[in-house]
Amino acid sequence: MTYIVAEPCVECKYTDCAAVCPVEAFHELPDKLLINPDTCIDCDACLPECPVEAIFSDMSIPEEYMTWLEINKEAENYPIISTKQPALFGSDCKGQPE
Repeated sequence: MTYIVAEPCVECKYTDCAAVCPVEAFHELPDKLLINPDTCIDCDACLPECPVEAIFSDMSIPEEYMTWLEINKEAENYPIISTKQPALFGSDCKGQPE
């Protein structure tokens, strides 16, 4: 099992999840984060840290985010991120917490 980052992260890019990941499974793109499924150890640490609920277990992904399984497989092509950075809060961020 692994975790994946899905659409609610796009344009929001909170990095609280990356800061708690013990194996540096998160990778950074300009508008979102992805989780490398080959690195993720299914530790659950990231799940409660995401304020926009963009992280899912590959066993419980909502149907509308199933394509994100393949998208996250591309994570290794991007730089690792392991520290908290300011959130992006882009104009298309649909999941800003209250």
